[in-house]
Parts: sequence; C-alpha cells; structure tokens
Amino acid sequence: MPMLDPQKDALALSVRLQQAQGLIVACYCAAWCDTCTQYRPDFEQLSGLWPQHTFVWIDIEENPELLDDDDVENFPTLLIQDLGRGNLFYGAMLPHIGHLERLIRHLDEATPLVENGPAPLRTLLLPPAAQQHA
Repeated sequence: MPMLDPQKDALALSVRLQQAQGLIVACYCAAWCDTCTQYRPDFEQLSGLWPQHTFVWIDIEENPELLDDDDVENFPTLLIQDLGRGNLFYGAMLPHIGHLERLIRHLDEATPLVENGPAPLRTLLLPPAAQQHA
C-alpha cells in the first residue's frame, strides 16, 4: 500500500482506514521543512515494504486537527498506532529511515502503549458514520 496523504488521497485514506488492520504509521511534517522533504521519499519507499500497514504523511500546517491537542516541536515526528490497542510510539525521530524500520520490526503485542500522542487517526479522519463500520 502506498503512503497516503490526507490532502491528496482523502477518499483512498478513508476507505483504507475503514478496512485497515495492522498499524497506522503517521509522519507529521511540514512543507517548509527541508528535513521532511528529504525524509519523504524514504518514508514512501518504506510504506511499500509493509502493505499490511497504513502509512500516512501529514502536513501539520494543512491538517493541524490530525494532531488532536498535541504539538510538534521537531521533525520528523512519528506516530505508530495499533488499531486495536492504541499508541505504540509518538515522538520525534532522527531522519534516518532505518530507525523507523527497526522500530516497526520490533513492535508486537507485548509492546507497551504510550500515553502521549493524538487520538486514534481513524477517529480524527473518519466521519462518525464511517467509524461505526471500521
């Protein structure tokens, strides 16, 4: 599954979130951020390695509501959510895709949840009627 962007792929993302299983891996960045611009192709390539997971690129300037009540202080900031459990990771990460790849590989059912981070992206992105079917 290719990386999805709520600005450009709203319908595909909505469909994907209604059917999704596995993880949601979201990268919070900004168009003006050079680090983000360099990180994006690697993030997109990584999304192809795990089609069972949903990779989402979120521009915080265009979609601030997808941060819920949280703020981003450093880029890239990553969110990994287990759809059935909650947030597994939320925070800034060095812009080396290998760090994210390693983190995803080591997540499992025993990974403890983190208390910080946005509400489930499924809740923030889907209208209430669609959430009932998800």
